[in-house]
Parts: sequence; structure tokens; C-alpha cells
Amino acid sequence: MEEQRAAGPGPAYCYRHPDRETGISCTRCERPICPECMIAAAVGHQCPECVRDGGGTGASPGAMRPRTLAGGMLTSDPRLVTKVLLGINVAVFLAVQIAGDGLRDSMLLFGRAMTEHFGPVEGVAEGQWYRLVSAMFLHQEVWHVLMNMLGLWFLGPPLEQALGRVRFIALYLLSGLGGSALTYLIADPAQPSLGASGAIFGLFGAAAVLMRRLRQDMRPILVLLAVNLVLTFTWSGIAWEAHVGGLVAGAAIAYGMVHAPREHRALVQWGVCVAVGLAVVALCVVRTLQLTG
Repeated sequence: MEEQRAAGPGPAYCYRHPDRETGISCTRCERPICPECMIAAAVGHQCPECVRDGGGTGASPGAMRPRTLAGGMLTSDPRLVTKVLLGINVAVFLAVQIAGDGLRDSMLLFGRAMTEHFGPVEGVAEGQWYRLVSAMFLHQEVWHVLMNMLGLWFLGPPLEQALGRVRFIALYLLSGLGGSALTYLIADPAQPSLGASGAIFGLFGAAAVLMRRLRQDMRPILVLLAVNLVLTFTWSGIAWEAHVGGLVAGAAIAYGMVHAPREHRALVQWGVCVAVGLAVVALCVVRTLQLTG
């Protein structure tokens, strides 16, 4: 069947029913579809062909389960990874409250620690690169962990549902690492940093990209993001570098995931993730050479 597309800015017509005008498009192939052809999906609606062929993979009908907007597998619980990440953050917070400052100091993000304040603690520049990751799950104050976990619970499930579990995990971790890397690069090397804020801001950026891709009203997420950015740059004691780094990384990853061409979806999506990961490594190497050279 020939695809029917509107010419110019005029009305679009269903590709399966050329006489029916519509304003809805399939979230995978972006072809216009009428209400009769719309099949509800995890995010938006899909056309019958995309549902039948498992997302355009070339597999025989029924050989694959329906996929998400980004090509991930649909699951019965689209909040599972979100709940696991939330549980890890809360568990680490409780462990620090029980174990005390020793555990906290071993997980903080330091460029190069000042021993007179934190004892014989080494930082990333001394080879403890694990701190770039451990600090992402570390919180000290109750309000800090509550605010970040509220953001994770609000933003996580829609993104996990749209991207799929594996892609969502990649988005979260790389956003957090992007925030840690920019903090390491710019902040005072003796200034400790902690918190999931880099990853959460990455989810903010990804949510904005996803909503634009789905042509949804972006005003709520933009207002919420603007409020958080104002707080980032006006409240004292906030590592703005982590917020900005996470936001940029998350938006870049999400753009690659939801705008990847169908024919080369996996290649583009994981290529973007690798590129962001290499950028994180490059920033850390540059900063380490500055501090140790």
C-alpha cells in the first residue's frame, strides 16, 4: 500500500485510509493514522504494521514482542528499574547513617582531598575513579535524598516505559557520570560532592526531548526544569556542575535514542551512549593530568 503524506503544511491523511484526515502519527514510523488504525502503545499510538512486525526488525509476525518508542522490549512493570534505583539510593543513605562518616568519606567525589579536613582520603586524581559512580548514590541529609528520589519517581517511569529498561539504565548512569565528570573538571578539587542530582537532571533533559518527540505540551516540564535551574544557581552548597553536566548528557542521549532512524536504530542509540561515555573519560583524563602534571 502506498504511503499517503500531506504536501506542505496542509492536513495529513491516514496512510491506510487516504480519505480520512488525521492529526495523529505512529510513534515509531511517524506515518499518519486515523482512529480506526491507532493501537495504544506504552507511549502514544502505533500503526498496525509496526505492532505486527515487532517494531520493524524484519522478524516474522509474532516472532518478537512489541517494542517501545526507542525499540526496547515492553514489560509488565515499567517502573521496575526506577524502583531498583530508588531502593539503592535509599539503602546507601541508610547505610551511611548507620556506619557513619567513614563510609561517607570513602564514597564522596573528590578531585584531590585535603587531608586536614577529611583525613587520609585520596580522590579521583589519585586513581580512585570509582568515586565518580559511588557519589551518584550518596546523600547526607534527609531532605536531599527525598528531593532526588521524588524527582526519580516522577520522571523515571515514563522514560523507562518509553525507552525500555536497558536504555533507561544507560540514560541514568551516563547522565550521572556526565554530572560527576563536569564537577571533577571544574569544581575545586578539594570540594566534596555527592548526590543523584546529575542523574536526575539527565532525566529532566530526557523528558523534555521525549515530550517534544511526541508533540506533547512541554510547558509543565520546562517550567519544572526552569525552577530547578534557578534553585541550582541561587542556593548555596549546590554543585551546579553536576546538574548542568547531567542535563546535557541526558538530553543528548535521549535525542539519539528517540530520533534514531529505524533502519539503524541500535547503532545510532548505542553509538551516542559510547560517545557520551568517551566524553566523560576524556574530561576525567584532562582533569587528572591538570592535577597531577
